[in-house]
Amino acid sequence: MRTGDRMTIVIARLRPKPLAAGQLLCALALAALVAMQARGDTVGEVVRHIVFGDVVMTALMAVALLGFVYFRRLWRWRNAYVRHDGVTLYRGGSARWPLALVRDVVLAKDGVGVESLRLVVDDDSEVTRELVKLALLEDTPEAVRGGVMFAAAGMRGVPGGVTVN
Repeated sequence: MRTGDRMTIVIARLRPKPLAAGQLLCALALAALVAMQARGDTVGEVVRHIVFGDVVMTALMAVALLGFVYFRRLWRWRNAYVRHDGVTLYRGGSARWPLALVRDVVLAKDGVGVESLRLVVDDDSEVTRELVKLALLEDTPEAVRGGVMFAAAGMRGVPGGVTVN
């Protein structure tokens, strides 16, 4: 894969089944909510009732639409979700970090118990950045961690996993 003038190396891919299921569930939820909310004799009344009817239903429709967009965006990046070009580490289409600042990749659980790989970046903040949720990851967490650390070590000289006799 090429990004501008540099070759991009893919480190992690996403599983397609959870992404397709997420899109399908969000689309079905949106269709069901719209069908429950759509009442009226004319098109104007139906649209007005969908948008300005029950506030909770309208909010649920917005959440279902945002969920569909989220899973669709992940679907588009599923074959090259975590990648690097030798200088920058990319996650999907939205996040990027200089490889020189990457210090470690750790496994962490959030408040609900969902495990994810998180990136430790040396930028004077105490916060780790989420790299990928394990439930969506096609590769093993060890392989992704090793790939990220190898790419980051390559920016600092001899890779950390290389032994010299």
